[in-house]
Amino acid sequence: MTDLKYAVITPVRDEAEYIAETVESMAAQTLPPQKWVVVDDGSSDRTPEILDAASAKYPWIEVIHRLNRGFRKSGGGVIEAFYDGYRSLNGTKWELLVKLDGDLSFAADYFQKCFAHFSADRHLGIGGGVVCVSENGNLVEEAPGDPPFHVRGATKIYARACWEQISPLIEAPGWDTIDEVKANMLGWTTRTFRDLKLTQHKATGAGDGAWRNWFKNGLANYVTGYHPAFMIAKCIKRATSRPGSLEWIALWAGFCSGYLKSVPRVDDARVIRYLRQQQVRRLSGRSGIYG
Repeated sequence: MTDLKYAVITPVRDEAEYIAETVESMAAQTLPPQKWVVVDDGSSDRTPEILDAASAKYPWIEVIHRLNRGFRKSGGGVIEAFYDGYRSLNGTKWELLVKLDGDLSFAADYFQKCFAHFSADRHLGIGGGVVCVSENGNLVEEAPGDPPFHVRGATKIYARACWEQISPLIEAPGWDTIDEVKANMLGWTTRTFRDLKLTQHKATGAGDGAWRNWFKNGLANYVTGYHPAFMIAKCIKRATSRPGSLEWIALWAGFCSGYLKSVPRVDDARVIRYLRQQQVRRLSGRSGIYG
């Protein structure tokens, strides 16, 4: 394990309030990365200054500054920034590639323990810890209803052999589901490490607002290629589990908007076919990637 090489890419935008905690967590790791590329995606707060100071202190941190496009580009913007960071890895040796958000804190042995899972399972292609938020001093899982094959986009670790088969990531909402679906289709396993927790200091989608975030999730489900029957079942479950909430309406509206606006879907019919087969299996009570 001590010889394991990994690289980390962190796209950030206006994370001055939290990025220092992520820097501290990375600096404390028992297994430091070969390189950590932090891509400032046009921040207008003190994020660039904090990152430049961190880069001056730690030689394994590289900061890339992108021009401010003037708005937050949901879904696709983070992947554009990610690939700016990825291109700077030329010449860097790595066996595991990490996509990490800039509003997280985690234990000093987080990556060491994550990589133990990969060492124990040669078929593991994508993994990551449980993303939690702090409530009354306790860590609570942010999305306990996620399917077992899903790894939160905030903390993705790709085994190199898997990465080379599934890349590139799509520059659209749903990128963090399509990668896993494709990996499973190709024979890899993907899962969250239930024994490892990270603290997320800003709720997912906080930059978009609640309605826009759920609308974006619905659109992401369309882009991914969700079966309409599965999406209906998902919305019904959301409506009945949280009476009075408008989340299910935003989800459905986002999903339908993909049809109405003829938004391009993932350009791989095999992936959509595989995903829908798995969703039909779930609806009919048969086992698959959904459990």
